[in-house]
Amino acid sequence: MSTTRLSTRRAQRRSGSADGTPVQRPWRRVRNPYKPIEVLSADQIEFIHDASMEVLEELGLDIWSPEALAALEKAGQKVDHANQHVKFDRHWVMEQVAKAPSTFTVTPRNPERAVTFGDNHIIFSGLGGPPNCSDLVGGRRPGNYKDFTDLVRLEQSLNALHVIGSTPLASIDLPPETRHLELYRTYLTLTDKVWAPQALGDVRINDGIDMMCIAAGVTRAELAKRPMLFSNINTNSPLRVDGAMIDGATAMVRARQPIIVTPFTLAGAMSPVSLAGALTQQNAEALGVIAYLQLIEPGAPVIYGGFTSNVDMKSGAPAFGTPEYARATLAGGQLARRYKLPYRSSNTNASNAVDAQAAYESQMSL
Repeated sequence: MSTTRLSTRRAQRRSGSADGTPVQRPWRRVRNPYKPIEVLSADQIEFIHDASMEVLEELGLDIWSPEALAALEKAGQKVDHANQHVKFDRHWVMEQVAKAPSTFTVTPRNPERAVTFGDNHIIFSGLGGPPNCSDLVGGRRPGNYKDFTDLVRLEQSLNALHVIGSTPLASIDLPPETRHLELYRTYLTLTDKVWAPQALGDVRINDGIDMMCIAAGVTRAELAKRPMLFSNINTNSPLRVDGAMIDGATAMVRARQPIIVTPFTLAGAMSPVSLAGALTQQNAEALGVIAYLQLIEPGAPVIYGGFTSNVDMKSGAPAFGTPEYARATLAGGQLARRYKLPYRSSNTNASNAVDAQAAYESQMSL
């Protein structure tokens, strides 16, 4: 590119367009060309791996799903149906995890918005789940459907975001029984980016898959060959997976749509206070669930999720964007690479306002 064209583009980015509209760079895929940061040595990663395997073998996981427990028992794992508990064989876990693909592509109805997970590709997503919203005009208020649709429009308009987050705002003014259907219709009519159905049970997932098939004019078999959706579940740390989460994840992989498995490990509350202990628990929970998902649908796309942070030990309040969170995020990436799995982390902060604290804690998270 010539020097003149470069200068012109820089000037446009500084000043915006003639009508005052901010100028964005075009939407594009982003790939990290740099070597990953490694905060733990190879020996330390292996130590955490061995410890997490010991957790799965000796402590196990509570899995609140008779269907999942039956499948795991059939596969030779030690299942206690009365207590909805399973202990895993470490070699079996690694055999199952190895079946998951290291990279895959998700293509929405607009193929130009396709995104690739893994292989150093970076995907920026909107957030999911806030109960409230705020702006300079209306102030702070409970989540509602109108604001939800405005946020979807905003996420669609921002080229820096590759995919729509899972429910950018809780629409509590809609009936709970049919709320997810209205949200899915909004995604299908207001955005051409990849979006995420809610993995709270198999009904919401299957409704989202069916609506996606109708909108895209494809069958479920065609959708399985060309994924168009993704979603996320959290474990109920410590060492528990509730029924709605495991059922939602099961429905996703049976349709061969990517699912993120994210333990909710906050050091000092739901996990050990030390970074090594919290990462051990995160790794055990993630790999135990991923192994089960690969058992029922070998080769289905899954993503290793990391959300290990800490709490304020005086108040118990969650703390995000801290140095501990940043170290745990980097170490979680090392663990995901060890298992050749794509990785998901979060841009988090503990600020109550859009201020300097929000900025520097978000920077730490990113």
